[in-house]
Amino acid sequence: MTTLLQTTTPIDYPSGDGRPVAETFVHLYAILTTLEVLRQYLEGRQATVLANQFLYYAPGVPSSRVAPDVMVIFGVEPGGRDHYKTWEEGRVPAVIFEITSAGTRKKDQGDKKTLYALLGVQEYWLFDPKGEWIAEQLQGYRLESVVQEDGEYVHRYQSIEDGLSVPLGLRLQVEGELMGFYRLDNGQKLLIPGELAVEVRRGAERLERAEQRAAAEQQAREQAEQRATQAEQRAAELAERLRALGIDPEQV
Repeated sequence: MTTLLQTTTPIDYPSGDGRPVAETFVHLYAILTTLEVLRQYLEGRQATVLANQFLYYAPGVPSSRVAPDVMVIFGVEPGGRDHYKTWEEGRVPAVIFEITSAGTRKKDQGDKKTLYALLGVQEYWLFDPKGEWIAEQLQGYRLESVVQEDGEYVHRYQSIEDGLSVPLGLRLQVEGELMGFYRLDNGQKLLIPGELAVEVRRGAERLERAEQRAAAEQQAREQAEQRATQAEQRAAELAERLRALGIDPEQV
């Protein structure tokens, strides 16, 4: 009797395809700054921010994947991943950003937009840093339930007109070739790495000036105390001389 041993070959889910991250330095810089700004903003929360990593959405089908420029996922362990599998993590991205161009316009407006809506991505943002096809450079979409004529509900993207990201709690605006992010609770801007470095340097300079002022004030106090001590010593010496002459210093 022949026994057939069945073996299961592990399915490979690659972490890369050898393609460049972005078309130009402008697009790459927009991706990296968006990644870092949102990563710092969400630090300490159950969330992760990934950039240009494969998002696998169908178990057992490695070809069912997409690589968003930046994606934010809530309710998962913080930190990076080589790739992201929705069925293992149990969450789909809440917000996806595509740094778009004329060359990627068709895919960003077509297949990706349709796929993200089907996956249940709450918000989809397109940022065109060079203004090649989006006149305002930034266009956002929010997933909403729409009633069709037959009474059935479908999920589709509706344009975001106010620049507000509900899941992130941020207001987005165009700032040159980058996106600016502002907190809704206090209006504070989330600084990009270059701005953060400038702020740290300014803070160090303010601290140094404060320390210099404190040192100068301490020196002034010590000098005043020294003068007061010298004045007391001179007064005591004068009183002794007066007593030696038979004069009561209290009567002078």
